[in-house]
Amino acid sequence: MERKTYSLTVFGCQMNERDAETLRGFLDELGYEETEDAANAHLVILNTCAVRQKAEEKVFGRIGRLGQLKEKNPEMIIAICGCMVQQEAVARRIKQKFPFVDLIFGTHNLSIFPELLVRAQKSEETVIDLWSDTPEVVEGLPVARQDNFKAWVNITFGCNNFCSYCIVPYVRGRERSRKPDDILREIKNLVKRGYKEVTLLGQNVNSYGKDLPEKIDFAELLTRVNDETGIKRIRFTTSHPRDFNEKLVKTMARGENICEHLHLPVQAGSNRILDLMNRGYTREQYLEKIALLREHIPHCAITTDIIVGFPGETEEDFAATLDLVDKVSFDAAFMFMYSPRPGTPAAKMPAQIPLEIKKERFARLLELQNKHSRRHNEALLGKKVEVLVEGPSKTDKTVWTGKTRSNKTVNFPGDGISAGQLVTVEITEIKTWSLMGRIHLD
Repeated sequence: MERKTYSLTVFGCQMNERDAETLRGFLDELGYEETEDAANAHLVILNTCAVRQKAEEKVFGRIGRLGQLKEKNPEMIIAICGCMVQQEAVARRIKQKFPFVDLIFGTHNLSIFPELLVRAQKSEETVIDLWSDTPEVVEGLPVARQDNFKAWVNITFGCNNFCSYCIVPYVRGRERSRKPDDILREIKNLVKRGYKEVTLLGQNVNSYGKDLPEKIDFAELLTRVNDETGIKRIRFTTSHPRDFNEKLVKTMARGENICEHLHLPVQAGSNRILDLMNRGYTREQYLEKIALLREHIPHCAITTDIIVGFPGETEEDFAATLDLVDKVSFDAAFMFMYSPRPGTPAAKMPAQIPLEIKKERFARLLELQNKHSRRHNEALLGKKVEVLVEGPSKTDKTVWTGKTRSNKTVNFPGDGISAGQLVTVEITEIKTWSLMGRIHLD
């Protein structure tokens, strides 16, 4: 008997990627097989993102093309899920504009996906099932991981920060922490299956445990993961600067399996803009936290997020951001031009910045950051680094690629290598965003 097939496209962050692994787990149990041939799939799923306008535009364009496929394949089931459709107005718009969509569900009811799929298969009109929130974490959901040696492990869901530009608290709900024993059990099972690296996931991992009856914070969880699980590499994302503290820095310094990399989104270098963003810290406080990190972990790579052109941003405000980037000297930065998100306070703020000004400022910021990224990479020339091999290069199958503990990409030739190995590589060539090297044999 022919197995049913499904096509799954994921937009957005690691949280969406991790949700997609649960969807794949359910579909494996239901007897489906994943395919890249969406045109002939029995089920097509788009797991959507609401953080930026461009992501939404891509989704609407993709849905329109799916309508053409469904005309040729009327039995196809089309499902749209994730953060974008958690917004009821967007879900209604999709139903009205694209009536051929069979199922729309949000971020809180992933655990009942099989039931929703059956309803969609039986219904003659679009099934919309959106929950405003979910009070508890559902454990034991199936998972089909896309990697055999690296894994994402959720530790929290939702967000309580309400940054004025961000839609996440509205579509992901309030913060909910998983119990530490459930997290540790999951990681121990991954180690038994040969996994080398985990990334602890949350919208703000630093606030872990605040909602749990037992007294535990993120630094204590991180210590237990390092000491009790046997995992070789530990990463985490994302850290909110407001909750980043000395206890966590010292925990990172002590933990031999905790990677020397911190992603600490600053978003802006101007106190006035940080206040408008409702970030909960000043540039001075941010710089103090960076100084603390440099003191205890001198070789830690630091990356960040920066928004250019936030409403009301003056040239003086932007100059403060450039100055902060110079002072911190980030290894890398994810930089974005501000994109209004309907339903957030920032979308209604006066003095929205024209696109031309955003582009000009973005170009200046990119040029500055590239200089710092290259400088950090140049410091590694001739050094020997540990690399977790991810697989062959997409452009040259004779070259392997992997990540250092500081999360830098290294490409190197080699024979008899396989994905998931930890190898020592000597850095021989520097590029702005990556490194070239050769296998070092002791």
